Amino acid sequence: MTRMPTLYLSHGAPPLADDPIWPGQLSAWAADLPRPTAILVISAHWEDAPLAIGATTTVPLVYDFYGFEQRYYEVTYAAPGAPELAAKVRGLLRNAATPVQDVPERGLDHGAYVPLVEMYPDADIPVLQISMPTLDPRRLMEIGRRLAPLRDEGVLIVGSGFFTHNLRAIRVDGSVPSFTAEFDHWGREALASADVDALIDFEHKSPVGRLAHPRTEHFAPLFIALGAGEDELTGQRSVIDGYWLGMAKRSIQVG
Repeated sequence: MTRMPTLYLSHGAPPLADDPIWPGQLSAWAADLPRPTAILVISAHWEDAPLAIGATTTVPLVYDFYGFEQRYYEVTYAAPGAPELAAKVRGLLRNAATPVQDVPERGLDHGAYVPLVEMYPDADIPVLQISMPTLDPRRLMEIGRRLAPLRDEGVLIVGSGFFTHNLRAIRVDGSVPSFTAEFDHWGREALASADVDALIDFEHKSPVGRLAHPRTEHFAPLFIALGAGEDELTGQRSVIDGYWLGMAKRSIQVG
């Protein structure tokens, strides 16, 4: 079985579907990947401790946003559940230091389904979402390491966030705040040199880290992806870059 890469992607928001470029980029990315046996998503929009495993059957999506047009609340993504994957995740993660809970009614949130609608529109691959139990990059790296064996079983591990995420700096005119461009450049260089220590301490190592991420939940999923691909970090690459509403949409593949 082909070993799957691990991904960190910027997931956008429901209007991503209307962008003239981004959906095609996500679709092309998926077409370039081996077909997964299942997809495991860790999204910035589900923080819960202890670590929670979401629905393993097909349940309604979580429309965790407000103020959008009605049509965005009518999107569906009825991917099969992944009970076998859930059992493997429990086995890999559950110990005295990492208790695991089940939340069987919790469907996919927009950090999971918005990109998956573009990447795998047929919704025919089992999908499982788990929560982020912490925002501590080192702990998230360790969770990623423990999940890494799933890659050898064809599971696509996806950390879903946004490479910069300062909602007060959203730009609808196509401009890009200087701190967004600066952080995107800094992050690109840190990734290219596999400087994990700098990325972990990004709030201090980048002069604009706190502006790019006033709260760190959208950068945190990166560390799941880095942990799961730790032995291949020198081969990581940015698959998508550029900006959307003034935020950096850099998305990477490891392996």
